[in-house]
Amino acid sequence: MRPGEDKGGMSKEEEEEEEEEEEEEKTKKKTKDKDRSAIRLAVEELSLVEHQGKASTLAFLAVSNLLLQFLDKIGPTVAVLRHDIRRNIERLEDVYVLDASGYSSLVDIIKKEVSEGTARKSDSCTRATLWLTRSMDFSVALLEILNKDSELSLQQVVEEAYKTTLKPWHGWISSAAYKVALKLIPEKKLFISLLMGKGQDQNMLKPDIQNLVSLVQPLLTDIHANLKKLRLDRLKST
Repeated sequence: MRPGEDKGGMSKEEEEEEEEEEEEEKTKKKTKDKDRSAIRLAVEELSLVEHQGKASTLAFLAVSNLLLQFLDKIGPTVAVLRHDIRRNIERLEDVYVLDASGYSSLVDIIKKEVSEGTARKSDSCTRATLWLTRSMDFSVALLEILNKDSELSLQQVVEEAYKTTLKPWHGWISSAAYKVALKLIPEKKLFISLLMGKGQDQNMLKPDIQNLVSLVQPLLTDIHANLKKLRLDRLKST
């Protein structure tokens, strides 16, 4: 039924038939989504929010939630990182829903905390944004290395991505947790098959990754630039 149409003139049988058709469409969509690569689905979803503006809170939250789905492909290895990401997403979402128009830009949220003197606090949205951005840097680096060097094992790919993105900002506790997690990383073949989805051509994975990076990178670059401008880009963890 189209939006705005009235069901009042429909018989019970017609209503049931329509509901069955709607359920069938939903099932078809789910099946279609399963058959597409996780990367391609991410590209399609991000394309819908790409034009929301620079440092868009909505676009950032969309990328952050897709990051969780991506980390799920790696498995329980990154459970600690996943927990931190989920917590940081919720922190930003809680603020955003209070005033979606007033907090449409991450920069506005950060500047408000700077003016209130709370930006550097452990539970600030500024720190949540900073660590989510770094986690995305890690994911982008991982995908780019995976695309570039097919000879490396997944463990080597993750290690290289970690070294250039998260490691400089981790204290000894976080670094120790990472070293334990590194030992539990799945086989590269399994990881790639999970990224690709059922019945997908592996040759399409490389351009899909390139498309995803091209969508995510401008947002990350803009956020990093604003954090640096406010001297909030070098905060570390324990």
